[in-house]
Amino acid sequence: MVQPSLISAARTRFHSELLDSVLTTDRSGIPSNADRDNRFSVAIARGIVERLGASASAERLPGHRSGSRFERACEQFVNDIFLSLGHLRPGNWTVARINVRDKIGIARFEQYQHLSELESLANSNSVLASAIGSDYIISPDIVISREPEPDEIINNQRQVVDSSYALLANLRRRNNSLPILHASISCKWTIRSDRAQNARSEALNLIRNRKGRLPHIVVVTSEPLPSRIASLALGTGDIDCVYHFALPELQNTVQELDYGDSQEMMEIMISGRRLRDISDLPLDLAA
Repeated sequence: MVQPSLISAARTRFHSELLDSVLTTDRSGIPSNADRDNRFSVAIARGIVERLGASASAERLPGHRSGSRFERACEQFVNDIFLSLGHLRPGNWTVARINVRDKIGIARFEQYQHLSELESLANSNSVLASAIGSDYIISPDIVISREPEPDEIINNQRQVVDSSYALLANLRRRNNSLPILHASISCKWTIRSDRAQNARSEALNLIRNRKGRLPHIVVVTSEPLPSRIASLALGTGDIDCVYHFALPELQNTVQELDYGDSQEMMEIMISGRRLRDISDLPLDLAA
């Protein structure tokens, strides 16, 4: 019997965890990620659940609890795969969630360390706080970071650096003690117009407020409606890409239901490289 690949096995575990916890079906047969007031949303969500396997029967959780469990499952999935790709992306990596109450947890990373100083100034000066607003507040759901490397590691194969040059490069531990933000992952259990705008605002703040290299900026969602996914996936590129928690299952369901507009929208997003499956995410992060 052929053993499943690392990604296939992790994807199966990911879906099993969701089906046992947050991706439930209520007494009316409506999956918890569906908009019960939208018949297309309900039909597509049911098709996805049928293809993934039996879900637990339970009333849907409150929004914040659904989001938290989805984040935890996404973190575990990325952690299981990305940290196994050291042969593709060498380095000392960490995958972690940021505390939702930590308004500027992003300031712990090298590209955004100046934001803690900005927060201190704003707290001590109401006029300044009013002038700068809250554009500097960034709190991703999941982050991937890399620790700076000691010269011994950098010079492991040959003498790459010395004490004369490369004295500002943030990958050298002698120059920088803070981890370097590699990726910001926003998890959206479902997508409504306001939530879509929150993800875009967060992405723009990451772009505007960085000092240094821009991290990957991605969104993972279980939203069943292609039109709502498109509200995030299509645009000017402030978000690298949107990753669906079950894209093949979504595609097959939409095709079976023969929703013409939805099929066309799916094709536009996928062929335009704006929508991918969650199984693609770890390898994209390692590129």
